[in-house]
Amino acid sequence: MDFLLDPEQAQLRDSLQVFLRDQYPLAARTAACEAAGWRPDVWRRLGSRELGVLGAAFDEAHGGSGGGPVEHLVVQQAFGAALVLEPYLESVVIAGGLLRRAGGTAAAQALRRVLDGDDSVAVGWLESGARFDLAQVATTAQPVPDGWRLDGRKVAVVGAGWGSQLLVTARTDGAAREAHGISLFLVPRDAPGVTLHAFHTLDGRRAADVVLDGVTLPPQALLGAPGAALPWLEQVADEAVAAQCAEAVGLMERMLRDTVDYTRQRRQFGQPIASFQALQHRMADMLMHLELARSATYGALLSSAADADERARVASTAKVTVDEALRFVGQNAVQLHGGMGMSDATPVTHCFRRATVLGCSLGSRDHHLARFARLEPAAAPRDA
Repeated sequence: MDFLLDPEQAQLRDSLQVFLRDQYPLAARTAACEAAGWRPDVWRRLGSRELGVLGAAFDEAHGGSGGGPVEHLVVQQAFGAALVLEPYLESVVIAGGLLRRAGGTAAAQALRRVLDGDDSVAVGWLESGARFDLAQVATTAQPVPDGWRLDGRKVAVVGAGWGSQLLVTARTDGAAREAHGISLFLVPRDAPGVTLHAFHTLDGRRAADVVLDGVTLPPQALLGAPGAALPWLEQVADEAVAAQCAEAVGLMERMLRDTVDYTRQRRQFGQPIASFQALQHRMADMLMHLELARSATYGALLSSAADADERARVASTAKVTVDEALRFVGQNAVQLHGGMGMSDATPVTHCFRRATVLGCSLGSRDHHLARFARLEPAAAPRDA
């Protein structure tokens, strides 16, 4: 697939790669994992006051620089190769996509703070047992005289403790798993009744289960029309899948490059192990999986404006394809590094941990296979 960046997109890629090469050595990342799980100073520098990376995919009316989904791909691919911890996917792609669609003063202000690098917004849209079914929402939002009262629990909210606000789904009508009645609320993280049960993730970041116990919010905390949020959630989820696939492509590029470099340096029987034909075949297979994943990612990106069913089919196809490639490339990278592949001093170890988390995020392989089967049109009968 021929996919060329325009000059502005190429400049974004090149400048971001230079910045991350200087600012994101493995030692700095490891220190951040042991501390807060991210680097707020880097997040601020990525904002509009310096690099403008966070707003690259948003139009100028929202505080961005006029880009679109391709800019998400460029940024995520660079972030994957550099093992960046900052919540671009969660705060910019997902929360930013929802805030942009919701409109209104509260959403615009929250989005602007994210794009400036002054804040991050964590998204609570998953609940226990939902298995990435965005319609399975048991959290309730009841109208009260001074606004809304929220009660419920959200699970595995990445970066919940990093920013000042949470973006959560709650049911204003209907029963769990019904498509109608799901609404979107902007919740201050320090509001009375909000409790975070934080934990470390496998890749060194932070997440939390969020308990909402009688959280009282003003009327403007409701974003958009009540009960109409599910179409936004589904579209943004597919956009996030495409962006996550781009991160995985960058991650696989890093693992393949590091593996080739290692096998050229590691010597056995007086020669580099890269000269062994069996290992050359393994690395060639890694490259083929990487290129297949790259094409699937481009397909998901180019289908982001298609109708809902087509967009969902292509996104699920990309997710399954990329997850399988990520598993193959990651496992072979670790194995070809030998004992060093299990050492925290080796980047491939951290890459493999991130790859494992990506495979479990935004729906499992089984979830997307089932969704694809559900959406795929029935095959036409064969002629007799």
